[in-house]
Amino acid sequence: MKKFLLTGVAGLALCGHMAAAEVNADAPMGGTMTVTYKDDVATLDPAIGYDWQNWSMIKSLFDGLMGYEPGTTALRNELASDYAISEDGLTHTFSLKDGIKFHNGREIVAEDVKYSLERVTNPETRSPGAGFFGMIAGFDSWNAGEGEGLSGVKVIDDKTIEITLSRPDATFGHVMALNFASIVPKEAVEAAGEDFGRQPVGSGAFKLAEWAPGQRVVFERFADYHRANLPKLDQVTFEIGLEPTVALLRLQQGQADVPGDGIPPAQFLQVMNDPAQKDNVIEGGQLHTGYITLNTQMAPFDNVAVRKAVNMAINKDRIVKLINGRAVPANQPLPPSMPGYAEDYEGYAFDPAAAKEMLAEAGFADGFTTELYVMNVDPNPRIAQAIQQDLKEIGVTAEIRSLAQANVIAAGGEADQAPMIWSGGMAWIADFPDPSNFYGPILGCAGAVQGGWNWSWYCNEELDARAAEADAMTGAENADARIEAWKSIYLDVMADAPWVPVFNEQRFTLTSDKIAGDDSLFVDPVHIPVNYDYIYSKDAE
Repeated sequence: MKKFLLTGVAGLALCGHMAAAEVNADAPMGGTMTVTYKDDVATLDPAIGYDWQNWSMIKSLFDGLMGYEPGTTALRNELASDYAISEDGLTHTFSLKDGIKFHNGREIVAEDVKYSLERVTNPETRSPGAGFFGMIAGFDSWNAGEGEGLSGVKVIDDKTIEITLSRPDATFGHVMALNFASIVPKEAVEAAGEDFGRQPVGSGAFKLAEWAPGQRVVFERFADYHRANLPKLDQVTFEIGLEPTVALLRLQQGQADVPGDGIPPAQFLQVMNDPAQKDNVIEGGQLHTGYITLNTQMAPFDNVAVRKAVNMAINKDRIVKLINGRAVPANQPLPPSMPGYAEDYEGYAFDPAAAKEMLAEAGFADGFTTELYVMNVDPNPRIAQAIQQDLKEIGVTAEIRSLAQANVIAAGGEADQAPMIWSGGMAWIADFPDPSNFYGPILGCAGAVQGGWNWSWYCNEELDARAAEADAMTGAENADARIEAWKSIYLDVMADAPWVPVFNEQRFTLTSDKIAGDDSLFVDPVHIPVNYDYIYSKDAE
């Protein structure tokens, strides 16, 4: 997921599994919460919104057929009461729950599901998430502007929708839990037109009460929400236009509850060294990896020995210290919290002497000169300087090209422009908690195209074929074998060393004394920064 971050230290998190009924089941109802943000909200249209700020806001306004148990990566039925898959894995039949209403009071029917899926995949919508639905039969022609919708989506009756895939795909359940698959009412979309993103109508736990551009966005409880005793809060107010340092001060003065942009890096140690504040900091792992890409199509990185040597040259512990320990060193593309992570894999050890020897054996005894591209927002230039120093120790001279984010992205999308890129501020955050999401766009052949996100330009057709086979392994009986297949794929990626995985960021969420909830709700895998639906206020007790 291309969720661009201000500091590169924020994102999706992963926690242990729990039953929904166990998450704050007895928590009091009522009260309010205030969340601060520097920037205004771009949109609340689920077909369009695709950034870290609006992701969980949209989650609380809209529902899809599928969702996740709060604080976990476990899929659950959301608007669906039942979900059946045919033996060949191609036909998925969803039965809708009775009596679920949109915020405008109308009951949701199967035709709304068909409309919503066709809206997000219609090229006129220009949804950044359209490609996720590529496994649905008829997607290619509809996405190309041909035909009259998705041929694979059929309304059986008001409460039954049948979705036929063109190929078995084990990720389909996760795709139907994405914001892009949220169900919207046609009449509200057509009435609002292009303003639907500012006049959203969904069926989520909260509904929009007020939007004062540049000042605040206010959500209020949806009284007819289909899950009992939710949401816990009466109201959530998002205050806009507050610099992170000001937001922190507001929280310390009791005027805010969560700084949505995170703890400012300059104040991080101050907060963590204050016992009173540290007690209100919740830490969790994330579905994120920060990495250095090595362009396999440009010399000398077309030599696997050179790429392995660079892997051994980088002092990841020192880089983690540069960001005040807000990450853990990485040794593979997948983060530790992602299914498929190889816990017994040691990776390339930090060994400059061995790296220098490997370079000599590869024909580069005198080293070489290259370029390292980096986004020009702190702490990324400082991290690039540390990488530059490490490379110098093995005889490699790396000129730093510190550029605006858009320019770095553009350079990475050209096959012969960026030999190395530090991904910080642009690093990949999983769209959903499945190992496949870390492969295709950033390591697969499909992403190694002009304008793509595979900045190492790595293309291993054998691994691509194995990836397709892994995602065709549907059904609970194949779940473990599928994860093992993905684990093997990523270990073989590391044998080719197109990346230097550097660190996996940790999420640190600071809260006020007023709000509470299970820790997992503040580092939820699909709600950023907080799962608003389940958080409660102590003032309501």
